[in-house]
Amino acid sequence: MNFKDIKDRLLEKGMSYEEYVVATIDEIENTNSSDLSEEKLKGFNFKSLNLKRSSRITGTYEINAELKNILEKVTEPQLWMIITENWCGDSAQNLPYITAFTRENSLISLKILLRDSNPDIMDQYLTNGTRSIPKLIAFNKGGEELFRWGPRPQAAVKLINQWKEEGLQKQEWMEKLHLWYSRNKGSEIEKEFVELIKKEVPAH
Repeated sequence: MNFKDIKDRLLEKGMSYEEYVVATIDEIENTNSSDLSEEKLKGFNFKSLNLKRSSRITGTYEINAELKNILEKVTEPQLWMIITENWCGDSAQNLPYITAFTRENSLISLKILLRDSNPDIMDQYLTNGTRSIPKLIAFNKGGEELFRWGPRPQAAVKLINQWKEEGLQKQEWMEKLHLWYSRNKGSEIEKEFVELIKKEVPAH
């Protein structure tokens, strides 16, 4: 699949962050949780919790000066495609920050594509052979790939590996991960994007 095919798919199915949030709210409000199976109820509860997590970040986050300055130096159009799903906890913790980054420069556009209904695109951007999300792929105006990011900051990846080595079960390390996210307040993802964007802006 080439960039034209990806761009066509984004035009057809891609969402802005605002549209993605509205679609999530609509889904939650129009779901009768009492009719759900135990497994589906679990997913529904994740979506509701994730919406609260994202809303809290959106309402409180202020971008740091270094990243703001670097984003302002982008002089050519960029398209940031994020593949995700609203049940994903890592997405809830990172997507609001990434969205805030794009708002610092009108040349950077953001489009969200749902993983489960676009497996052909997802499978081009696997992480260690898995469909891990969120996954961001940035393109220049010619369709060349600039960088990839995801599914979580490297500091979080290292912590998860450590917790797994210590024998923690998934539910245990997931709780610790979300506590880490709430304490970190986006500082690690900011550091990573400083380095990613720095490579794509003219040197001064």
